[in-house]
Amino acid sequence: MSEPGRQPSPEEVVEALRAMKVADLLQSTIFTLAQLGFAKLDESTRDLGQARLAIEALRALLPVAEESLGDDLARDLRSTVANLQLAYAAAAGAVEPAPASEPEGEPEPEGGPEPEREPELAAEEDAEPPAASD
Repeated sequence: MSEPGRQPSPEEVVEALRAMKVADLLQSTIFTLAQLGFAKLDESTRDLGQARLAIEALRALLPVAEESLGDDLARDLRSTVANLQLAYAAAAGAVEPAPASEPEGEPEPEGGPEPEREPELAAEEDAEPPAASD
């Protein structure tokens, strides 16, 4: 095609695009998005918004990949998305722990709320036991 150090001509670029398969570009795009998503979760370059965008883009490409790239690559993509989601959750948890929300109203008594009893059982429990026969 071109010599090292020389920019390809517009005609060479067009010819390379014509020879390229969409499935190859799809696979390359998926790989690039996964790498970028993991890079955005690294502590030194953390950008949760960008990582989330990479996850959503990969999830959107999943049905197309399952149809066109074969079972092995689709399985790898599902695994990559799952691992990226787990890494995102860990990174998001490390950045900002969610504040515990307190329920409104009166605080619950020690030991938590008393379990509700079924009406029939409550009546039986409150009734006096039958007299013992001699």
